[in-house]
Amino acid sequence: MNKSKKSRMKDKKMTQQDVSLIHKESGYQGFFSINQYAIQHALFNGEKSRVIIRECLERGHAVGVLAYDPWQDKVILLEQFRIGAYVNISSGNNVVNSDTPWLLEIIAGMVEVGESQEDVAHREAIEEAGCTILDLEPIGDFYSSSGGCSETIQLYCGCVNSEGVEGIHGVEEEGEDIRVMVVSFETVVQWLKEGRLNNASTMISMQWLMLNYDRIRKQWLKD
Repeated sequence: MNKSKKSRMKDKKMTQQDVSLIHKESGYQGFFSINQYAIQHALFNGEKSRVIIRECLERGHAVGVLAYDPWQDKVILLEQFRIGAYVNISSGNNVVNSDTPWLLEIIAGMVEVGESQEDVAHREAIEEAGCTILDLEPIGDFYSSSGGCSETIQLYCGCVNSEGVEGIHGVEEEGEDIRVMVVSFETVVQWLKEGRLNNASTMISMQWLMLNYDRIRKQWLKD
């Protein structure tokens, strides 16, 4: 390949059109789906990759909401059992600074057919925490684990009144058993620093709130 073409490829923005699907095969269909893909994609040197086989966990898309009360300066967190944490700890190779499969998390749920992401945020706040979202501020979206999963997570910060919010919540038929905690912003920041918050959505959301703390309080307290 000549130098000019190599130079163009080095700066080229790769897109979906630079990937060729050779074949797709279903591996498992259940609560989640796993499909196997044979693909070939462009390389940065201008050539094509060999045919690559990859499995992908496909579970839909999720929404997470960091519920924040600007009047009381408090955050609503949820505590619930998570199978992934249980399996990790049981493996004997646990590298997370925690020995419990009950995690502290933000409100979250999967997008169902016909729902908008904002719809999910409001529905899950009621189902999981028994609270009403008064306003939503987008934080951003990200892939949960793009090396083997197609799931994306859209994060929001939700303005709530935390007064009277407490107890056990969740949808019984979905096996949810969720303890709701109302914690001061200062305490949650300390938990983040100590590593007590150890899942991506909660960590990202709290870091966002720390960066936008003054602005979001001024915005919501004014409203």
